[in-house]
Amino acid sequence: MANCITRHIPNTVTCCNLFSGCIASVMAYEMKYEWAAFFIILAAIFDFFDGMLARLLDARSPIGKDIDSLADDISFGFAPAMIVFSLFKEVHYPSFLANANEWFPYCAFIIAVFSALRLAKFNIDTRQTTSFIGMPTPANALFWASLAIGAHDTLISESYFNAFYLFILVCIMSWLLVSELPMFSLKLKNLTWTDNKIRYIFIIGCIPLLISLKLLSFAAIIAWYLILSIITYKKA
Repeated sequence: MANCITRHIPNTVTCCNLFSGCIASVMAYEMKYEWAAFFIILAAIFDFFDGMLARLLDARSPIGKDIDSLADDISFGFAPAMIVFSLFKEVHYPSFLANANEWFPYCAFIIAVFSALRLAKFNIDTRQTTSFIGMPTPANALFWASLAIGAHDTLISESYFNAFYLFILVCIMSWLLVSELPMFSLKLKNLTWTDNKIRYIFIIGCIPLLISLKLLSFAAIIAWYLILSIITYKKA
């Protein structure tokens, strides 16, 4: 009986990830960005623990891998796409896009498509066992969630931002998901400085961002993560 129960625990946690992602999507559609961010973070927590539990309980299964990718695309692909969809409805449209405000928001779902491609690529790419090739989908989701709640007033201000800039940002972040840019993992094999120098530098750099930027800090941290990955890649 114990084995029958424990083997379903990781998949149950994965389903909680999926459930959280669905709620985040609804919150994003209703422009409740704080709640959308909360449920994306909750989904990320479930996503972290489902794999850990599968290893600890020796409960890996083919269905677990498939449902994990599905849950991740909802929580970290569709949910952030819904955030951007709602932002497109709020931002200013420049004159050359004045007649596109009805259909242009659907460009946001490019994020969901490229997130699915990123997850499929990750599943078959043997190079991504200890690090990443391309930006992880949770990082992308946290970037958009943080941006929506931390810089909302700036984004919807006519003098600072418009739909075209938002579209360019969507394209850049979508490209980063499937790019061949190596990005370091935050997993620590030990606590030595030599083996984890880049991770410790990243963590130290996050501290002032968290203190100074508050709600916008996650977006800034993702940008810091990308910059540090690019610098590390060039040095290598």
